[in-house]
Amino acid sequence: MLMVQPDPALGEAPPFPGGSGGGGAGEGETEEAAAPATKGRAVCWDGCGRPSSVCVCDHLPSCPIPTATRVVVLHHPHELRRKLATLPVLSKCLHNLYLLPGRRLRLGSSPLLDSLYHSSPSPTKALFLFPSSDPSSPVADLGAWVAATPPADRRDPVLIVFDGTWREAKEMVAASLPFLSRFAVRVSLGCDEGKEGESIFESELLLRKEPFLGCVSTMEAVARALRVLEPDGAGADIEARLLAVLRAMVGFQAANLKPMKSRPRLQKKKEIKKKSYEEELEREMNAASLVASIRMSARWIFRVEPTRF
Repeated sequence: MLMVQPDPALGEAPPFPGGSGGGGAGEGETEEAAAPATKGRAVCWDGCGRPSSVCVCDHLPSCPIPTATRVVVLHHPHELRRKLATLPVLSKCLHNLYLLPGRRLRLGSSPLLDSLYHSSPSPTKALFLFPSSDPSSPVADLGAWVAATPPADRRDPVLIVFDGTWREAKEMVAASLPFLSRFAVRVSLGCDEGKEGESIFESELLLRKEPFLGCVSTMEAVARALRVLEPDGAGADIEARLLAVLRAMVGFQAANLKPMKSRPRLQKKKEIKKKSYEEELEREMNAASLVASIRMSARWIFRVEPTRF
C-alpha cells in the first residue's frame, strides 16, 4: 500500500484510512477516524482503498508524484468518514503531501509550520488556500500572486489546504487565522458566494453538490494550485494526472447514481426564490428609471428662460 510521505518536520503522517497524525490541532481537538469494517463488499485495501466495484487503481500514478511544493492538509476529523472524500485518494498520488487531523492550526500543530511562524519573515513562502467574501479579510488570486512574485521569492513554497465541508473548512480557517496571519498569505482560486454551486450533473469533476460557484473538492483545488505553483511548467502535467484520477472517481459515482424522485416542494422553493429575485431586480430598475425621469423634469422646471427685449 502506498503511504503518505513522512517528514521529520511534520511528524509521521498516517496512511488512509484512519489513525492519528503527527501534528494534530491540540489536546481535545482531534479524533480517531477509523474506517468502519465493510461487510459483504470487497475493498481494494492494497491500492486505492475504495470498494472493488469502483476501484481507481488503474488511474493512480505508478508512484507518488514528486513536487517542489509541500502540501499540508488540515483535515477535519469527520471528513474521513465520508464516502465521497477525495483526500484518501489524493494521498496516494502526491509524494510531498502531509496530513494534519484537527480543527485548527496553532503553535504545536506542526514543527514545520512552527518554524515558519518563528522565522517570520521567512524565506520560504507559505500560502493558505481559502476564498473570502469579507472586505476586512482580503484574499489574493493565486494566479495573480504567482505572476507578481519573482520566481526566487516563491521557490519551494508551502501550500496549506483545509479539508472538510464548506462550513467546517470556514470554521477551521477562522480558528487558524491568528496563527497563519503571522507568516502565510491567503490566496484563492476564485469563488462567487452569490451564485449557486454546481453538482455532478453539471461537472465531470464534482462528486457532490457544492454550495457556491467556484467551490471544488480538495483534490481539484490542490491540482489547480499546483498547476501555477510548480516551476518550469511541470504543474500542467501534475494537474492533468490528478484530474484524471478525480474524473475516474466522478465517472464511477455518476454511473451508480440512483434515479432521483421528484421533489416538487424543492422545485417550488427554487421557483419562488427566482421569481422574488426577478421582482426585486425589476423594482430596482423601475426606481432607477423614476429617479432619472424626476431629474430630467427638474431640469425643465427650474430652467430660467433668457429675458427678451
